[in-house]
Amino acid sequence: MEQLMFVEIGMGIDLHGQNVTKAAVRAVQNAIHHNSMPGIRTVLPHGDLNRMKVNVRLAVPADKEKLDLDEVREKLPYGQVTFEVVDGGMLTTSGIVLPDKQDANDLAYVVIASVEVGY
Repeated sequence: MEQLMFVEIGMGIDLHGQNVTKAAVRAVQNAIHHNSMPGIRTVLPHGDLNRMKVNVRLAVPADKEKLDLDEVREKLPYGQVTFEVVDGGMLTTSGIVLPDKQDANDLAYVVIASVEVGY
């Protein structure tokens, strides 16, 4: 990325089902859904939102091999998206096992996302 313009931070949790992708999607949504970048087109080459570069760093506590980055990517409407997955986040107790929610145990998965936007 030649010019970093914004860094947005979000957190996502899957309380039941131990689904790391669901937690990652929620983290990215949390990061980007509280922002508007109305001036970004004025600095992008040709004003093209698809030329925007978006780097997503996900801090994931477990099950990295089950993380579906294509599903996470679907939540980012514009830009050339790259991912970096690092150790982090948190596993904590949800306090209850709910078999009807596909719980294998009482773990809640917490993923942290850093979304960097620029060109």
